[in-house]
Amino acid sequence: MNKNKQEIVDISIVIPVYSCAGCLDELSNRLTLVLTSLVNNYEIILVDDGSSDNAWQKIQQLTKIDSKIKGIQLSRNFGQHKAIMAGLNFVKGEWIIVMDCDLQDKPEEIPKLYENTTKGYDITYARRNIRQDGWFRKAMSKYYYRIFDYLTGLDSDEAIANFGIYSKKVIKQVIKLKEESSSFPLFVRWVGFSATSIDVEHSERFCGKSSYSIKKLFSLAFDMIIAHSNIPLKISISIGSIMSISSFLYSIYLTILFLINSSPVEGWTSVMVSIYFLSGLILLTLGILGIYLGKVFNETKNRPQYIVKEKTWE
Repeated sequence: MNKNKQEIVDISIVIPVYSCAGCLDELSNRLTLVLTSLVNNYEIILVDDGSSDNAWQKIQQLTKIDSKIKGIQLSRNFGQHKAIMAGLNFVKGEWIIVMDCDLQDKPEEIPKLYENTTKGYDITYARRNIRQDGWFRKAMSKYYYRIFDYLTGLDSDEAIANFGIYSKKVIKQVIKLKEESSSFPLFVRWVGFSATSIDVEHSERFCGKSSYSIKKLFSLAFDMIIAHSNIPLKISISIGSIMSISSFLYSIYLTILFLINSSPVEGWTSVMVSIYFLSGLILLTLGILGIYLGKVFNETKNRPQYIVKEKTWE
């Protein structure tokens, strides 16, 4: 579609919002200050992901004050990455920035990202060289990515999250991906295109606390591994094969021992332990297989990733 000069949007900002109403005034003020001095035309899309506070009312207020701010309300909480996908489906910008709403992703780093677009890259990741998170969360992130990379064959950087700038052609391909287990950073990596990263300053949360509990983080990590790798199935096959070969060799050993001693070999305890161990291993393998089948079942439902309840524009 042809656009005249007045209709071109230079930058679109997509921000998922979940129960973070206290950050929105500061976020919008700092974004406006940065963007008005950087480009001629921009838009800020705030996606309310079923917040439990008054975030949607605050978004509506901001859109009435500034026409460049747009709001999308989802019908319930679908998750951060699906909220990002919802916002991406409505962007008009030549370049798209995705960031969090808690101001740990600093708006003041946007000019640095935008400047890097002149170097020919379609993707510029914001790399948090010093993360302002707790030691436990940083440690969990580090070891998760090590396990994830081993199981998927990828080479991830735990300092990179959603924050970055992406060309319109990258986002057009990303929104074609309709998997149930959505992960915006992994989708971006999968579609390819030229990419680089630059170090940015990472801040502490402006207000509130993270909605990701330890339980949710473990669940998300497990979902991402299952969604992007079939190596757990291969590992279960390998373990099963090793156990079968070991059992066969052990049975030969017991037979030889019986022929030599001409008496039954005692070992009721070891037999029972082996039975319980192998039973547990079988159930574990069946459980892993069942999880994969469940993922396939969810995908075949072909349900939408999210449902938009309301927008602040027509």
